[in-house]
Amino acid sequence: MKKHFAALCLLLAAFFAVLVGKQSQVQAKTYTIGTDVTFPPFVYANSHNKYVGIDMELIRTIAKTEGFKIEIKPVGFNAAVQGVSSGQFDGIISGMTITKEREKTFQFSTPYYESGIVMAVAPKSNIKSLKDLKGKRVAVKTGTQGATYANSLKKKYGFKTVTFDDSDNMYNDVKTGNSAACFDDSAVLNYGVRTGLGLKIVTKPADIGKYGFAVKKGHNQKLMKMFNAGLAKLKKNGKYDQIIKKYTGNSATSAKKKADEKKDDSSNTFAGLIKENYQSILTGLLETIKLTVVSIICATIFGILVGLLGVIPNKFSQGVSTTIIYIFRGLPLLVLALFIYNGVPSLTGSKIPAFVAGIITLTLNEGAYTAAFVKGGIDAVDSGQMEAARSLGLPFGKAMRKVVLPQGIKIMIPSFINQFIITLKDTSILSIIGILELTQTGKIIIARNLQGFRVWTIIAVIYLVIITILTLLSKWIERRIND
Repeated sequence: MKKHFAALCLLLAAFFAVLVGKQSQVQAKTYTIGTDVTFPPFVYANSHNKYVGIDMELIRTIAKTEGFKIEIKPVGFNAAVQGVSSGQFDGIISGMTITKEREKTFQFSTPYYESGIVMAVAPKSNIKSLKDLKGKRVAVKTGTQGATYANSLKKKYGFKTVTFDDSDNMYNDVKTGNSAACFDDSAVLNYGVRTGLGLKIVTKPADIGKYGFAVKKGHNQKLMKMFNAGLAKLKKNGKYDQIIKKYTGNSATSAKKKADEKKDDSSNTFAGLIKENYQSILTGLLETIKLTVVSIICATIFGILVGLLGVIPNKFSQGVSTTIIYIFRGLPLLVLALFIYNGVPSLTGSKIPAFVAGIITLTLNEGAYTAAFVKGGIDAVDSGQMEAARSLGLPFGKAMRKVVLPQGIKIMIPSFINQFIITLKDTSILSIIGILELTQTGKIIIARNLQGFRVWTIIAVIYLVIITILTLLSKWIERRIND
């Protein structure tokens, strides 16, 4: 009897253990983390297009240790900051310096790294100190401590700053001679210089600051507690030191150099770059095509409805149509995208997926232009056509559908074709909200291999091929309609 009772107890214990384990798995929450994947050695994409670096390994290890999941959003530093502020993301980890100004909006974790700001110039530059910058142009990156530091010095040393959204464009502006220097974190520039960035550092670290993981102030307290607890455990068991050494030690940069040397020179040719990155390029291309097709359909429907409102013999309908066209045609696409992706969630408290925000942005913007030429196409039809149809006893709707619209469509066709092409090109702007379309894919590839000219040439050719196909298809449809 005792044996049976013991066996029953063991079975019940096993059952509850499995049940608790399943419940813990179900309860494991997934947090969205914004970052900038063009910021080595903290965040970057490796040769397998996996996001690695100090920040990525820290957050993944802490998540595993503390029992939560993460989803990385590679949107760029400025967009990540805005995303956390608006509630789109739960946190940001991207070499973010803890400052008093930022602490007004964000809550920071225990610092996990310390770094200063240094100035870098082209290898053959004669600039050796801040005094040599008088009358020069200096490149900085949006929202970074390097930009803040540079702007605090520009009046004193007589230089002006130009701002870029990502590190690669900032560095290239110096390498091409457009800017005399750039300011960035010492850890980032030291890593870049040791791994072939093509710049040299000419100042000692200044404005020393500490990096921290951040959440919106007053939000995601559980996530912050788990991060701090996990970081403390990593520091205690030695894993933290291993991660830092892995990405900042001499062995790390020498290993990268050896890996680069093993690569055949052909990997830096156009064919080599395509072969090495074709999967990423294909993924970005498919996302671009998907955005374009869905947006064209939605924008066309939206535009036709708004355009038709503008020709209905009703002042209110005409006023609504004119207002919609005026607002969404007048707003810059970039501003509209950021407003929908970051502004609306901050007001409503509800997140909007980046792809959905992109579709809404393109639908409203492209749809407003479509509405304008739909309205214009119908107005271009001789007014006598409508009068003749009405005199024959046709109601307004039937006269519009049977007589005016067929003539108006022929007038609108060239505008439709042009708008399709514009929609395709405008998808590139959506990289600002982190959609991994073709342009954002190019940025990530360049951050790893520094082959800006070749990669952008490949991306440009792909866009031209798609636009050519779309143009030929549109012209075929136009001929079919006119026949």
